[in-house]
Amino acid sequence: MKSLHVLLQRFADAGLDFVVVGGFAGVLHGSTYVTEDLDICAVMSPENVAKLRSALADLHPVHRMTHQRLSFLEHPPAGQPLANVYLETDAGVVDVLGSVLGIGDYQALLQHAIAVPLFGRTCHVISMEDLIKAKETLGRDKDKLVAKELRAIQAKRQLGRSEPR
Repeated sequence: MKSLHVLLQRFADAGLDFVVVGGFAGVLHGSTYVTEDLDICAVMSPENVAKLRSALADLHPVHRMTHQRLSFLEHPPAGQPLANVYLETDAGVVDVLGSVLGIGDYQALLQHAIAVPLFGRTCHVISMEDLIKAKETLGRDKDKLVAKELRAIQAKRQLGRSEPR
């Protein structure tokens, strides 16, 4: 995680429509599993992609899932539909997803997302319940471990609320 704060600040300042998802969202919810990248779910409209490109312009964003290191500023051409973008930038790795497996697109995530102050900005973060569902739907071993930990955190918080004070 090079400069996660730089990426989040730039996305917020650009007016990008996004929700923080993935490992960093898990950390924000109390997970101890450290992540090295930023995952967001964003509206993949031409306007929002233009905001994303503008926010990353001087950070040399390149597609990392291709054998050629194509610049995201030039490829794909403006206006071409995108589903997901997997980028490496000078500030770190960022995955921009059009939807999250098991939950849906940006609008579906936004319904339950929480607003969290981060690095001097307010960002939407996937709800714990939606994150657990997404992690369980992915089904990878590391995601199952995070989902299990998040369920334990959730149970502990609920227990704390129900105890007499």
